[in-house]
Amino acid sequence: MSSITSLSVQQLRKAAALKEKILTLENELGRLLSSTVVPAASPAPKKKFTMSAAAKAKISAAAKARWAKVRASKSAAKPASKPAAKKAKGKMSAAAKAKLSAKMKALWAARKAAKK
Repeated sequence: MSSITSLSVQQLRKAAALKEKILTLENELGRLLSSTVVPAASPAPKKKFTMSAAAKAKISAAAKARWAKVRASKSAAKPASKPAAKKAKGKMSAAAKAKLSAKMKALWAARKAAKK
């Protein structure tokens, strides 16, 4: 088939006449069959999906239950028993702190003197 732009004026007139003939014949056929010719129906617009409040609540409850189950399994995986004797953290005595402080002050003073 050729494009409409490549048709001559005569061919366009003939095409228009044929189109009119087809329409009149379709109307006549519709009258004979006592029904109207229904043009192709356009598809109905899709409805937007909305979720009811009850459905949202049900989904929320199910998600909370799943997370509770996950958290329960994590806490069960860790041993709940405490060690028999806790090891005391090493604490520095006041004398050791003073000694360390004096040492650091001397170090900082040496660095400051080196910069000058």
